[in-house]
Amino acid sequence: MQSLHFLAPGRFEWREVATPRLADARHAIVRPLAVARCDLDLHIATGIVPFIGPFAFGHECVAEVVDAGDAAGVQPGQRVVVPFQLSCGACGSCRRGFTGSCDTMPPLANYGLATAGRTEFGGALADLMHVPHADHMLVPLPAGLDPVKVASATDNIVDGWRGVAPQLAARPGASVLVVGGLAQSVGLYAAGAAVAQGAGRVLYLDDDADRRARATAMGADAAPLALAEGRRPAELFDIVVEAAGTPDALGFAIRSGARNAVLTSVAIHLGRTTPVPLTEAYYKGLTLVTARADSRAHLPAVLDCLACGRLHPEHVTHRVLGFAEAGEAMTDPGPKLVFVR
Repeated sequence: MQSLHFLAPGRFEWREVATPRLADARHAIVRPLAVARCDLDLHIATGIVPFIGPFAFGHECVAEVVDAGDAAGVQPGQRVVVPFQLSCGACGSCRRGFTGSCDTMPPLANYGLATAGRTEFGGALADLMHVPHADHMLVPLPAGLDPVKVASATDNIVDGWRGVAPQLAARPGASVLVVGGLAQSVGLYAAGAAVAQGAGRVLYLDDDADRRARATAMGADAAPLALAEGRRPAELFDIVVEAAGTPDALGFAIRSGARNAVLTSVAIHLGRTTPVPLTEAYYKGLTLVTARADSRAHLPAVLDCLACGRLHPEHVTHRVLGFAEAGEAMTDPGPKLVFVR
């Protein structure tokens, strides 16, 4: 079968690889229908985040089951959402909701990303994908939802969601600030999720005019970030999401937190060290969260919000292309590409 591989920044190649087969009663084989480009995919493709190829690419997808074991919990022909992280659903970490760090899987076990010395599990930009623990991992696509609309739910939508939805559940009507930038779609999804979950005020700050317009379309207020070193915020927020990926932006996000605020940094800070104003965070009682999102744990709530029509990720998607165009289009700088079969 064919699978798109990352070779080096700006270089992709379709390669012939072995067709996956069922190896266990809980396993399934799925055929990707719609695959979204993750924010990290763009930065790997352009070389901003250094990865060494070759490895199979793509990890955000909606798929159709083509074969399933007797205990897989799904049937051929069923449409499913495939979490980008592999997890068993039964270990201590999974039972606590940390499905991104399953005890039975190698560290950072996921589709479409690999580095030297790490096990590769294949990618979503392929004819087929092998899914272990399918009875736990695969989430049925709610009736009526367009796979293109939902394709990014497995990673970037979940990533934005976890920065605001649990916090708003604990503190209904709280104010939300999103500092947008490097993790461009995640920041936009966070703003949209905050609106969907009833935040009292949602402000999206970004120097990119196109992304500000998309945030406004999702119901948020938007303004330029205009970040200067040491800039003090004009107002304070109960919930803050930092998606800009720079030390100055992270510092501004901390300074923007109100007392007992929760700040989630969804961007990947690439420096060996990142300076932060911890003294200010300490006196505010601010909680700082930075980690990969636990995809499978949050997916049901995200899909329910999408099915109810409260969250509108279509405002983030800027192009829909065919699978065959994926390699050439991967460096497109826009916020969200979706590839369809």
